Amino acid sequence: MIRTEASGITLNLNQDTLHVEIKAGVSEWKWAENFRPVIVTQEEVIDFSRWQEIVHETFESGVGKGIRSSYRKLDGAEDSYAFETSVWVEEMEEDCPGSSAKLFGRVHFEWIPICEKGLSVKEVRWPGCMEFDSPSQAWQTLVNEGQGLLIPNTWENEAGALSFNGRFLTAGGYMPWYGQVKDQAGYIAIAATPWNAGAWLEHPAGGPYTHIGTWWEPSLGKMDYRRCMEYIFAQGCDYNDLCKIYRSYVKDSGLFVSLAEKAARVPSVKDLVGCSIMHCGIKTNVNPESDFFDKEDPEKNNHVTLFSVREKQMESLKGMGVEKLFLHLDGWAQPGYDNQHPDYRNACAEAGGWEGMKSLVDTVHRCGFLFGIHDQYRDYYFDAKTYDEEYATRLPDGTIPAHKRWAGGPQTYLCGTQAPYYVKRNFQDLFRHGIKLDGTYLDVFTCNEGDECDNPRHRMTRRECYEYRKQCFDWLLARGILTSSEEVSDWSMQSLIFCHYAPYAFMLKAPGTPREGIPVPLFNLVYHDCVLEPWMMDKPDGSEDMMGYALLNAGMPYLIRDGAYENTDGSFTDSSGMGIEEMIARCKVVQELHEKLAFCEMTRHELLDDTGKKQRTVFSDGTCVSVDLETGEYEISTAQ
Repeated sequence: MIRTEASGITLNLNQDTLHVEIKAGVSEWKWAENFRPVIVTQEEVIDFSRWQEIVHETFESGVGKGIRSSYRKLDGAEDSYAFETSVWVEEMEEDCPGSSAKLFGRVHFEWIPICEKGLSVKEVRWPGCMEFDSPSQAWQTLVNEGQGLLIPNTWENEAGALSFNGRFLTAGGYMPWYGQVKDQAGYIAIAATPWNAGAWLEHPAGGPYTHIGTWWEPSLGKMDYRRCMEYIFAQGCDYNDLCKIYRSYVKDSGLFVSLAEKAARVPSVKDLVGCSIMHCGIKTNVNPESDFFDKEDPEKNNHVTLFSVREKQMESLKGMGVEKLFLHLDGWAQPGYDNQHPDYRNACAEAGGWEGMKSLVDTVHRCGFLFGIHDQYRDYYFDAKTYDEEYATRLPDGTIPAHKRWAGGPQTYLCGTQAPYYVKRNFQDLFRHGIKLDGTYLDVFTCNEGDECDNPRHRMTRRECYEYRKQCFDWLLARGILTSSEEVSDWSMQSLIFCHYAPYAFMLKAPGTPREGIPVPLFNLVYHDCVLEPWMMDKPDGSEDMMGYALLNAGMPYLIRDGAYENTDGSFTDSSGMGIEEMIARCKVVQELHEKLAFCEMTRHELLDDTGKKQRTVFSDGTCVSVDLETGEYEISTAQ
C-alpha cells in the first residue's frame, strides 16, 4: 500500500488491485471490490494489470501531494500503448457559501495518455466507482440525468440506461458531476474535462447497492489530452450541500452568469419573467422517407394553419385575461417543421407568407405578448437547397452519419463550425422582412452532444462545437434576441436565457413508467437564478399533477403545448380534458410565483416523506413552497 496525506485527506493506493482508498475526516471511501480499471477497444477489454511495467511513486509540488503511476509495456511489448495516472490532494482550504458542511481537500484524478500506439481506444473506465453497499434509505446517489435524480440504495426499481449513455453536457448529464451521501458523509465527483466523458450507473431492483463511475472516450480517434475528475469530500452534508459545492465551483470558473447579469446585457429578460408559454406550429410536412411518416393516415403528414388563425388565438387569449405570454412558433417557414435545415428561409406561402407572418407578430406585440421562432442549426437535410457533403460532420473513419428520424427525412449533421454563418444569414432575412423577434429557439443545442468533425478543412472537437453553439447564442443576444434551446446544459449558462423545458427524466417517459429514483431539482439548486425554465402543466388521469413540479421549481407554465411529434419529448397527454379557462387560472398561480422568484437562488430542497411525494423548496427571499404531489395540494409561504 502506498500512502500520502494532505489537507485532512489520506490517500492509499493498493499496488495489487490498483484500487484507491480515501479517508476524509472520519469517513472512509474505497473503490468497489469488483471494479477493475480498464481500457475498452473494439476487440477486447484490457485490464490495467496487463501492463507489465507499472511504476508507482509519491510526489509533492507547491500545491499538493499525490501518487503518480506509470503504465508501460502492454503484455510485455516494448513499443506499445502507454499512459499515466495521477491521484493527488490539493492543499487548500475548501470554502462553500450556502453550505454548512465541513469540506476537506480536493482530490484530483488524472488519466494521461503518453504513447497512443497499437490500440484504438473506445473507452477508459477510471477512476473507479465507490463501494456503496448498504440496504439503507439514507445511502443516496445523485445523478444529473435531466433536472435531477436521487436513488436511495433501497429503491425498488432497477436503474435503466441513462439517456445519451450518461454523457455529460447532454440531457443525460445537464451538469458534469455525480455524488453519493451515506449517513451525512458525502462526495461530489466533478468532471473538470467533461467534453468527451460521461457517467455509468448500476442499481439493481431493491438494491442493496448503487455504483456510479466515469467513462472517457477518444476525441477525433485519440485520447489525446489529460482527463481530470475532481472529488470534494464533505461531512455533515446532504445533496443540497453537494449542489452548493458545485454552484461555488461554477462561480469560480466563470460558467455561472445570473439572470440579473443577463438582464443588464439584454433588458428584455425582465419582460419574459412571469410569462406563460404557448407552443404551436404553422406547417407540417412529413417526408415519405421519415420514420414519422404515417402510411395508414396520410392526411396527418401534411397540414397548414394560417398565420391569421394564430392571430385570432392571440386576440382570444388576451380577451380571456391572459396578460403575459410568449408564443413559440414551429413550422413557420416554407419547407415546414423540421425540414430542409439550415436552408429554412421564406415564410410559409400557404399560411400567408411574409405579410401574414408580420401581421401575426404585430398582433402578438399589440396584445402585450412576446414572439419567438423555432430554428435548427445541427440537422443537415440532404434536400436542403445548399446541402454539400463537404460541410457535413465527418467521423474519424471518413464516414458521414445519417438517419431519417425527423419529419424532413434523410439527413446528416452540419459541422458546428458552419452554424454561426447560417444563423447570421437566416436571421438577416427575418430582419429584412420586418419580423421583430423577442426570442428564438435553436433546437437540440443544449440537449444533444457536441459533434466532432474530422474534415481537415474545418476540423472540430466536441469542446470547440460547444463554443460555436455559444457563438450563435451570443450573436442573437447582441441584437436583443432572447436565446433558448431544447433543454439546459452547463456549458451554455453564460449565454442561455431560457429553454423549452428542463424536466425530470420521468416526464419524458410514458405515464406509469416505473420511476428509477426520486426526482430532485439538482440543476435548479445550482442554476435556478441563471435561466428561465418552462414547465409542463398536464394533469393526466391517475397520475401526478405536473403543476406541483412547476411550483416547486418556481418556473414558467405551459398554457398550450402542441408538440410536433406525438408520444415524443413528453407529449403524452391532453391535460385530461381541462378547458382553456382552467388552464389560464392554473397558469396564473405559477406565473405569479415565477414573477416573484425568477431571480432568486433556490437555497434548499427537502423530501418530506420517504416516497418523495411530499417535497419542499426554499428560496433566497425566504419563500417556501410545499407540495403534495399525490394530492396536488400546495402551500406557498414567506418567512416573516
